[in-house]
Amino acid sequence: MMRSLNDMIALDDFSIAADRVLPRLVRDYINGGVEDEHALERNLSAFAEALLIPRYLVHASKPCTQVQLWNQTYAWPFGIAPMGLQGFARPGMELMLARAAHDAKIPFVLSGAGTSTVEQVAEIAGPCTWFQLYVARDRNVSADLVRRASDAGIQVLVLTVDAPVHSKRERDWRNGFGPAPRLGLHIILDMLLHVRWLVRQLHHGLPTFANWAPYAPSQNRAVVNRFFTQQIPFTQTWDDVRWLRDLWPGKLVIKGILHPDDAIHAFECQADGIIVSNHGGRVLDAAPSALHQLSLIRQEVGPEPVLMLDGGIRRGSDVLKACQAGANFVWMGRPALHAAAAFGLPGAYRVIAILEEEIRLCMAQCGWQNMLGTP
Repeated sequence: MMRSLNDMIALDDFSIAADRVLPRLVRDYINGGVEDEHALERNLSAFAEALLIPRYLVHASKPCTQVQLWNQTYAWPFGIAPMGLQGFARPGMELMLARAAHDAKIPFVLSGAGTSTVEQVAEIAGPCTWFQLYVARDRNVSADLVRRASDAGIQVLVLTVDAPVHSKRERDWRNGFGPAPRLGLHIILDMLLHVRWLVRQLHHGLPTFANWAPYAPSQNRAVVNRFFTQQIPFTQTWDDVRWLRDLWPGKLVIKGILHPDDAIHAFECQADGIIVSNHGGRVLDAAPSALHQLSLIRQEVGPEPVLMLDGGIRRGSDVLKACQAGANFVWMGRPALHAAAAFGLPGAYRVIAILEEEIRLCMAQCGWQNMLGTP
């Protein structure tokens, strides 16, 4: 039975460890997809079906893992994806993951639905901090969030476009964590039985959408959360992308693109990069996997534009498979959250280290001397 950090040897091990410390409501919020969860499974099966051809008799035992995105060099071809309400799993989780990302010299994306402020995260992770934006119904709110990100020194803004409406996340609904929240007695008892989680939440207070607090009518947690849900989801258009492009001075990345025509349009709107993603299987259950669409999009846009992938990364070999399909960079989501939920900051360091080692070993097996796959 895996109980300690030393027992963690694969990314999926952290999911098992997190299940022990998190109540069902939180586990299902993190792990769940939408409706029948086919899109979630499709992300994983796409990587399982993809293959890498090994190349031997080449000097690749010490490959170069560095990747350059625009004017920034990162030590590895992966970063930590934006994930909302991380404080619901463990207070201060965004700050832990930001610290681990900074020390590993990889980027960390603070979610627009995060429970730490952009200023707090930027102070810890510095140039490794990216900020994800959900455009609000009130453009003045979005404009001020953009200003704050710029003032904090952030150079990359990630606009998420694939959540125009609420999705039917049935695990959450069955737990009473849906459109009309009402927790059943069995859910409340389950929370009470997860003592470590409960003590942390009682000590720090239930999380809120920290970046949105300055714009809410009051600083009361319930009021802030209600304000956030009134502002998003919001159906955006390409006019919103152009407005944001004019407003934001740094690099602009659009997240949630799956159709090749949308990718072309994004670059026509002067986006600096896109993240091919189906939102971790959490918005449209009939959506294809990100890996499948990535290769189609690369064929359409050509070799130069920056393409990234989010969704389904569980092994170092998955990173190479994404790069082989045309990605310049990939994002790890749930495993990082599981690791920090179960073990705090040491878990965040460990999950990154495991992925690093697997990438290094896989590159050596495939004869890749660098992330371009050059033998």
